[in-house]
Amino acid sequence: MTEHVETAMRRNDALRDFARVVVVGTSCSGKSTLARRLSRVLDAPHIELDTINWTPGWQTRPLDESRQLVRNAAYADRWVMDGNYGFVRDIVWARATAVIWLNYPLRVVLWRAWSRTTRRVLMREELFSGNRESFRRSFLSRESIILWAVSSHRRVRREYRRIIDDGTYPHLRIVELRGPAQADALLTSLCNPAVY
Repeated sequence: MTEHVETAMRRNDALRDFARVVVVGTSCSGKSTLARRLSRVLDAPHIELDTINWTPGWQTRPLDESRQLVRNAAYADRWVMDGNYGFVRDIVWARATAVIWLNYPLRVVLWRAWSRTTRRVLMREELFSGNRESFRRSFLSRESIILWAVSSHRRVRREYRRIIDDGTYPHLRIVELRGPAQADALLTSLCNPAVY
């Protein structure tokens, strides 16, 4: 069962519940950005699954190696992790104490995909393992993250709804955020948990 941020903010035990947090959601919903902000608020290491998965030249790491690296990272007492990799969900969610699901509307995701990708291409930002998004890859190819964000949005939302509702991970505190304002409110509540 999910709870919305209004309920989550009213609990004084919030910091304990967020010892090991995984942030999930559709591509370009802002998982890594929220996870970085959470890691600062919670004073916990930030682990980005994209960094573990991708090697130079946009190649993926071998599955066994990725799972071992994730297992090692998840063993720690405290962390904030972000990513949607189903092949490590059994490891990450079993160790997590909370899942924050960015269940944002397509219009928010599309705007974030467009603005983030445009900035990365223009600024030649380095992403994971020295990889960069190119104009061609981002806007003119089937590998476009914008195209992926749009085409996978509905499927990913349905998948998370099913996973969360089926009760496979009853130990988890699940917080469903439906917009950026709720994410900001959650961060505020974690900075001042006694206020609520």
